[in-house]
Amino acid sequence: MLYTIVAVLVILWILGLVTSTTMSGLIHILLVIAIVVVVLRVIRGRKSS
Repeated sequence: MLYTIVAVLVILWILGLVTSTTMSGLIHILLVIAIVVVVLRVIRGRKSS
């Protein structure tokens, strides 16, 4: 489900860049948050405990 949210945010971000309407940067902020969450999940998933 996390990857679905990331994919939707990336599509909205690209659409916003193309149409120059990004809702005051909200899409950019959400995209950055989604990328950080994915990176943290990948890092935590690779640790051997």
